[in-house]
Amino acid sequence: MIFTNHFETAPLSCFIIIYEKGDITMATKSTNIPQYGTTMRGNIQYYRTRILDADGKQVALYATTPEELYKKERKARREVAEIIFRNNNPTVKDYCEKWLLMKSATISASTLKNYTNAVNKYIIAPLGNMYLSEVTTDDLLLALAPVSNMSKHMYDQVNMLLKCIFASAENNNLINYNPAVKVPASGGKPAKKKEVLTDEQAKVLLDTVRGLPPYVFIMIGLYSGLRREEILALQWNDLNFVNGELRINKSVSIIKTELHVTEPKTKSSIRTVVLPGSLLAVLENYKATVNSRWMFPS
Repeated sequence: MIFTNHFETAPLSCFIIIYEKGDITMATKSTNIPQYGTTMRGNIQYYRTRILDADGKQVALYATTPEELYKKERKARREVAEIIFRNNNPTVKDYCEKWLLMKSATISASTLKNYTNAVNKYIIAPLGNMYLSEVTTDDLLLALAPVSNMSKHMYDQVNMLLKCIFASAENNNLINYNPAVKVPASGGKPAKKKEVLTDEQAKVLLDTVRGLPPYVFIMIGLYSGLRREEILALQWNDLNFVNGELRINKSVSIIKTELHVTEPKTKSSIRTVVLPGSLLAVLENYKATVNSRWMFPS
């Protein structure tokens, strides 16, 4: 084996070692470190270079030695290349989170919470690490398999989210085709038929809770048909004690332990109901015990 070097005539960053064995000769060359510019900061000289970040903006890099700056530059360029690749080839998790962020400007806080929970549990959990462009219809069907054993409402919601997310990705040219198009629209178990309480059952319920804190709350639900979220949002100025009209125009939702009062999702949810005299009498007595503009502040 013959070692040939040029330490006297070549810079330290460039030297050649030749290995000879039989008819095979191999040559390796060390890394050529660029000639970087320098700048002074205080009394210290720094080597400096500039690269373009993922947004196309120039970013300056500094180091006290050319070797250190070269390592920094290579690392930064790899990171920029990875960001650009991820932007052009997002994973399912990346794009789902971006889609939810875009939707947050147009949907209510409670709807966003429901969407986020469903996306995290039934889309990101089974598919999150895959690139969007890799996902096939079979992958989506496998992800939906557990949801097929749930309620029809849950299946419809997850199916809708899948179709919307992948349609958005297709419209933004991130995928060549939308694998969600071939996912069946129907699935899940039909909801059980709800049974309305009989007059006798309603009477037993009210007698059971009479004198307890939830009595008035339950009475409003039974006599008005309001949902829990609508009752919690009621204020005293929503009720006209003279004619018994109760105006429903808002609802309450809990987002990360905080209460949010929002308008109903549809115009049909804004309505007026007339309460019976027996309930109005209970509400008048109850109001005297509440020091708040809300009917149910606690």
